[in-house]
Amino acid sequence: MQYKSIKIQTFKFIFNIVIVLSTLFPESNDKRYIKNFETDVMIEVELNYLLYLPSNYSDSNKEFPLVLFLHGAGERGEDINLIEVHGIPKLINMGREFPFITIAPQCPSDRRWSDPVFVKALISLIEKTKSQHNVDDHRVYATGLSMGGYGTLAIAMERPDLFAGIIPICGGGDLKKIGRLKNVPIWLFHGDADTVVPVENSTKIYDVLKPINNKVKITIYEDVGHDSWTQTYDNNHIYEWLLSQ
Repeated sequence: MQYKSIKIQTFKFIFNIVIVLSTLFPESNDKRYIKNFETDVMIEVELNYLLYLPSNYSDSNKEFPLVLFLHGAGERGEDINLIEVHGIPKLINMGREFPFITIAPQCPSDRRWSDPVFVKALISLIEKTKSQHNVDDHRVYATGLSMGGYGTLAIAMERPDLFAGIIPICGGGDLKKIGRLKNVPIWLFHGDADTVVPVENSTKIYDVLKPINNKVKITIYEDVGHDSWTQTYDNNHIYEWLLSQ
C-alpha cells in the first residue's frame, strides 16, 4: 500500500554568512592600506521536497521516526519526480510501506548537498518537519546515495546530536572532521568496483572511526560498481538496524 500522504512542498531558508574582504595592496606604498570589511549577507535557499507519511499517521497520536533521504547528483534539478528514481522514495512509489516519516528534498542542478549552505538548509528542514509533524525527537535518521552519501555525512558532522543513526552509501567526507561522529551509529556501504566514488572514501572513514566508535559498521560489496544503493535499500535489515538505534 502506498503511503497515505505524499506532498510536494517548498521550503525556504534564510542563511546568514559573514563575508570578510581585504584590500590587497602592497604595504610599502604609503598611499594604499590593507583594510578588512565584514558584513552579514542573507542567502535564501529554496528546496522542493517530498513528504511521505505512514498510512496510519492520521489515525494515531503517537510520535513517528523521521528519515531524511538525500538523492544523488543525477536527480538534481526541478523535476520532483526524479526523487523517486532510487532509494526509499522509489520503494514507496512502488507500494512499499515504512513505519516512519520520510522527507526527500531535491537539490538544485548546480549545487551539492555537502555545500555548507545546503547543510544548514537541510538541518533547518529537519527542524521544521519536527515542529510541524508528530516526530520522535530521539529517532531522527539520515541516509543518502553518492552525492547524498556525502551530504548525509556532512549534516551529521555538522549536527551529530541531531541523529540517532545514519546510512551513507558510496559517499565520502572530510576525514579531519569525521571524529565528530564518534557517538553516532553509522553503517557505511560501498562497492569495491566503484569508479565514480572510490571505495577508499568509505574504508578510510571506517578506519578512522572504528577505534573511537563501537557503533560504526561497513559493508563492501564485491564486484559492484557505483550502484551499491539498490541492493542496500532493498535489504530489510538496514531499516531494522536503523530504527533500533
